[in-house]
This record gives sequence, C-alpha cells and structure tokens, in this order.
Amino acid sequence: MINIVLFGKPGAGKGTQAEFLKGKYNLTHLSTGDIFRFNIKNETELGKLAKTYMDQGDLVPDEVTIKMLQSEVDNNQDSAGFLFDGFPRTIAQADALDVFLASKNEKITATIALDADDEILVARLLERGKTSGRVDDQDEDKIRNRYQEYNEKTAPLMNYYSQQHKFYSVNGIGSIAEITERLSAVIEKL
Repeated sequence: MINIVLFGKPGAGKGTQAEFLKGKYNLTHLSTGDIFRFNIKNETELGKLAKTYMDQGDLVPDEVTIKMLQSEVDNNQDSAGFLFDGFPRTIAQADALDVFLASKNEKITATIALDADDEILVARLLERGKTSGRVDDQDEDKIRNRYQEYNEKTAPLMNYYSQQHKFYSVNGIGSIAEITERLSAVIEKL
C-alpha cells in the first residue's frame, strides 16, 4: 500500500495533481476540505460537531478531523493506498496519523511538496478567484495570510518527514503534465 501526503501552499496545484495521481496509482484521494463539506452537507454526527466550531470561526479540533479521516480510510479498505491532501497540517496531526496508520499496519510512504514561488501562486489564486467564487482566493491579503499560516504550522512538517527520510520536493511550476511527470518520477522510486 502506498500512502502519500501531498504538501503545497494554496494554489500550488495539490487538488489538480491529486486527480491525476489517484487514477494513475489507484489511490483514494482524501482531501480534508472535501471530507468536511461532505460530512456537514450530509449532517453526520462528526459533520454537525465540525460545523459548531466552524460557525464560531474556530478551527476544527484535531480529534474531530482525525475521526473523519479514520472513517474514510475504514470505508476504503480495498484501496491501493491513500493520497492525503490538506492533512496533516501540524506535527501533532502527523503524530496522530502515524499512530492511526500503525494500528492498521500501515505507514506514510512519502510526503511530496509542490514547491512554487509565492508571487506566482498569488497571481494564480487571484486568477482562480475570478471564476471559483471562493472569497479567500479574491483578496491578496487573505492569500498572504494563508501563506504565513502555512509557513508557521505546516512547513515544520518538512523537517518531521525529512528526519524519517520520507520527504521529497518537486518543482510545482510548469504545465500540469510536466508537474504530474515530476511527481510520478518520485512515486515510481518509492
């Protein structure tokens, strides 16, 4: 089983690449954003709980997020592996994910970061915001704030996984096909 964590700042192309990689390697794509939206829309117990935090403008606690991910993993036991997108975002979440996967006799195989210049990503998100309707993609200050949060909370995971010899970085600038090829080259060597 291959279990990959896909890293990258907002706009780096994680969701786009995940679509290609999940098909190519028969992986189940687990996007925390998608999982949150699904659980809230379908008014699951975890969705209702998450919504209470989100409605107050608070971050959903790790234990709620992890329970949602555990449920998704349990519901996809026939998968050849998982592609985690948007999780983990902190070392505490990475530890919790490691413990959960170990309980299934599994582990993170690799973490791959899509590396891209902030200025290119800001322009990309502002352009996406014109058609996506996402408010957080239409305000440069909000975009830069998301990058600051990424640098403070998520970037330390690179060292966490580097120490385990599981961290890889690829150039996230180029055509979709070029970036997919770079990611595939890393995955093929695992």
